[in-house]
Amino acid sequence: MTPISMSGAGRRSLAALICGALAAGGLAAAGVTALEPGAASASSHREAPLISGQPQYDNTDVYAFVSPDKPDTTTIVANWIPFEEPAGGPNFYTFADDAQYDLHIDNNGDAQGELVYRYTFKTHRKNGDTFLYNTGPVTSLDDPDLNITQTYDIDLLRLHNQKLVSRTKVADDVPVAPSNVGKASMPDYGKLRGQAVHKLAGGSTTFAGQADDPFFLDLRVFDLLYGGNLSEVGRDTLKGYNVNSIALQVPNDMIRESAGQPVVGIWSTTQRKDAHGDWTQVSRLGMPLVNEVVNPQKDKDKFNASAPWNDGQFLKNVTNPELPKLIEAIYKIKAPAEPRNDLVDVFLKGVKGLNQPPNVRPAEELRLNTSIKPTMHPKRLGVLDGDNAGFPNGRRLSDDVIDASLQVVEGELVGSKNDLGDAVDKNDKKFEKYFPYVAEPTSGSRGALAKGTTSGTDVRSQLGDALKPAGATGGGTDTTLIAASAAAGAAGFLLITTGFLWWRRRMHNRAY
Repeated sequence: MTPISMSGAGRRSLAALICGALAAGGLAAAGVTALEPGAASASSHREAPLISGQPQYDNTDVYAFVSPDKPDTTTIVANWIPFEEPAGGPNFYTFADDAQYDLHIDNNGDAQGELVYRYTFKTHRKNGDTFLYNTGPVTSLDDPDLNITQTYDIDLLRLHNQKLVSRTKVADDVPVAPSNVGKASMPDYGKLRGQAVHKLAGGSTTFAGQADDPFFLDLRVFDLLYGGNLSEVGRDTLKGYNVNSIALQVPNDMIRESAGQPVVGIWSTTQRKDAHGDWTQVSRLGMPLVNEVVNPQKDKDKFNASAPWNDGQFLKNVTNPELPKLIEAIYKIKAPAEPRNDLVDVFLKGVKGLNQPPNVRPAEELRLNTSIKPTMHPKRLGVLDGDNAGFPNGRRLSDDVIDASLQVVEGELVGSKNDLGDAVDKNDKKFEKYFPYVAEPTSGSRGALAKGTTSGTDVRSQLGDALKPAGATGGGTDTTLIAASAAAGAAGFLLITTGFLWWRRRMHNRAY
């Protein structure tokens, strides 16, 4: 697909682009399982009222694909904390200590998770007498200069009819890759990431840490569908932002029901403790963009407190979607006839003969046929372009879910052929060829050097021993660091005081 022109049908098609793509997502629901109690919240990139104020618990996207370099395994990637500004210090981005981050797997199509991989995190601090995330260049995950660290455990929960059958700890105190503060703080971030890739028993692999946000799209559609003016489309709104990623690679035989029934449904949830100490589900995500544009305001918070088993309650949001009507009203592209059973078949059941399990119960999950081998040359439109290893058969990092979903929502499967898209066809960073596949996070020190500085400037060479890690010899507290901070504070105080006195004199001479 090529970028849409600014006149005629081209103008109309681009506008529809993101809208429809968003609408293509799935359906909403309500209902809580025994393992997922609680009230509502939301997930994805700020798509629901409650969760938009709780970024640590906000699941932005879920991906599931047969691993390209290890086709006997499946990789699941789930991301949290939308719009992480790379230079957002001094308190950089951590997973919440009071949350349960769950990856659910439905291996028989009944809309219930038979397997849940539960990640729980713990934050550690070495030195409480400094505001710094790191007190010097960090060369390893156990470097004493890395002041704030996290570790995590993984529990595997096996369920039957939404009831817990067994719980097994499969990982304990695994280190998390830190936020990418910048070149002076982390001169070789790739090495730190590599140390955060951890092998598990049974051939599985896990990773948790910061990554570049792999989703690519133009989110400015929410300005009343570009306001009817497409002169600004085609910019990746998420370019330059990071997320916190959990990636899990597991043998196919461990998650599917059998070789004869290789289709699995995958989604993620986040639970946190409420004021009573009870676990409450506050985020849920499977198919992309469901809660942004498929669910109306009244259903958004309910959806993220719900379970796929109950998704039929809000089926109307899919069979009678709002977005095609908005597109028709603004861009005069006729909306396909309702009810939209084609959307139900593709996004709630899976494509028959490809990734639809037998006796499927319609539900909002990513459905992946683990027996479909990955292709050497993925096509961004996936199944729509003849690439059955791609979306909506799971979701690869490179799949253009906006364009594919938009085209389906605007009637690609019911006779209304189209080539709609948002003119953002790939991520701004290349994905890795090996696990965890997501691109490294954008550095906090990105951009041009400040005037008067040169590349290779070393922090320690400028400050000497001012930045000492916790536990360094020379006393119980890091007096050098404190003294340096105090000196800097005194200099700042003098500067501010001088400015204030100048301002007072000036104000005294003003006529009012």
